[in-house]
Amino acid sequence: MSERLPRPAWLDTPGGARLVAALDVAGGATKLVGGAVRDGLLGRVASDIDLATRFAPADTVARLTAAGIKAVPTGIAHGTVTAVADGIVAEVTTLRRDVATDGRHATVAFTDDWRADAARRDFTINALYADPLTGVVDDFFGGLADLAAHRVRFIGVPLERIAEDHLRILRFFRFHARFGVGPPDPAGLAACVARAGDLVTLSRERVRDELFKLLAVADPVPTVKAMTVNGILTSVLPEITASAVTSLYRLCVTEVATGIAGDPCRRLAALLPRDAAILDAVAFRLRLSNADRKRLVLTADTACSLAEMAYRDGLESAVDRGLLCQHNDLSQFITIWRKPVFALSGRDIIARGIAAGPEVSRILSQVQREWIAAGFPSDATPILDQILS
Repeated sequence: MSERLPRPAWLDTPGGARLVAALDVAGGATKLVGGAVRDGLLGRVASDIDLATRFAPADTVARLTAAGIKAVPTGIAHGTVTAVADGIVAEVTTLRRDVATDGRHATVAFTDDWRADAARRDFTINALYADPLTGVVDDFFGGLADLAAHRVRFIGVPLERIAEDHLRILRFFRFHARFGVGPPDPAGLAACVARAGDLVTLSRERVRDELFKLLAVADPVPTVKAMTVNGILTSVLPEITASAVTSLYRLCVTEVATGIAGDPCRRLAALLPRDAAILDAVAFRLRLSNADRKRLVLTADTACSLAEMAYRDGLESAVDRGLLCQHNDLSQFITIWRKPVFALSGRDIIARGIAAGPEVSRILSQVQREWIAAGFPSDATPILDQILS
């Protein structure tokens, strides 16, 4: 791991050059912060450009506008302005300190104190600032050492950080799953266990988003096991038990063996009972999209063949159930699957002398069911002949 931030590629673009000039990066008024620094130090490509600045929000907007950069007041009440310059998109946030917190929201005051801004952040590895031009890193709370040790550690007193924002319980485990090695930090884990019940105060959307991000990491199994063993999710997802981790492990192994990317919705299904009513209740509680809700519920139905699943519910749902049930021929099936065409229509039945109406629909549905059960023969006419005989 480098202790000096490698030069970000976006700096050498016209938009990047205009942005750093407008925000006086060379004068030390604005620095990269958070994930952009953390990931850059680890040699990973940062997905976001987050900048911390001493300029007040109104000054940030004025400086960006004067430089011909679009300034969008996305969260200006909390000091955040989105800067858009020639394809470069950056979140620019004024340095802040917390005035009051209630576990869900914070009231902030703007400051020019870098350490005060760092102190309000969650983990040491997320409180690193860097001059993108020189690569020099400011580290107020030992984040560099923790990053090198693959350790996720709260800034200051863990219970206090959690009291400020209860979502930090889930973030602790998500970041450990992504960056940590070995067991979670003992002090952080103890605080999360002590305050796990606070998760019920959060919106289900926030819980869902953090859970899905955790389940999307390459190997979430050890972290999810630590969470279930310690009852972290009991207050919001009591359906997920310690025994379910074995199912998640098997799914992850099968995903790797088949070369199919891990998927958080599918991995959530692995942690839940194969009961449609329970799956639907969890989907509703987590405010899943209609598509994900249907997909989660469909994992309860594993009685039919992969081909029947794919035809009825789509290939994605068939893959979900094939992975969850560890179908040996799944990879081959995905390669060769082409959705069969059911060539009959109501007109074919009417041509046999059946009057137009509900009876035509009933017969057509029966033919299609039997055609599917027969393995999608190229010609469904013999099935119709048998039904009408």
